[in-house]
Amino acid sequence: MPQSLSKIYVHITFSTKNRCPVLDDNIQQPLWAYIAGICANLDCHAVRVGGYNDHLHICCLLSKKMTPVKLLEEIKKDSSKWMKTQGKQYADFYWQDGYGIFSVNPSEIETVVGYIDGQREHHKKLTFQEELLRFLKKYKVEYDERYLWN
Repeated sequence: MPQSLSKIYVHITFSTKNRCPVLDDNIQQPLWAYIAGICANLDCHAVRVGGYNDHLHICCLLSKKMTPVKLLEEIKKDSSKWMKTQGKQYADFYWQDGYGIFSVNPSEIETVVGYIDGQREHHKKLTFQEELLRFLKKYKVEYDERYLWN
């Protein structure tokens, strides 16, 4: 094949450092838009960015030129720097060290978008920790819980 073709959708999730609930209503929409812009600059079109007060979700198309680890490094680094400029209450902002990234079947994109859009309602019943454990079980990811919650 004389050309390289790729269409890999991913669902990414990670939390604030120590799951501090600092992503308040004032910062959420600007932060989601900023992260979507980071993804666009990396040629990783964001289908949806959203989340709740202590974590976020990103559904994006992974560029054939981008590794998952590099994408996450850039998103976290750039958005963390940006957050620190948004007011005194965000001056000590950090993301957790780890992340979850899961492949998404293109036929399930609307389901993932709906899931991300429903975070506020979803987290009236479930914590981020419970949510992540469900993802890990669904995707059959092996993990050591000692290192899951930094």
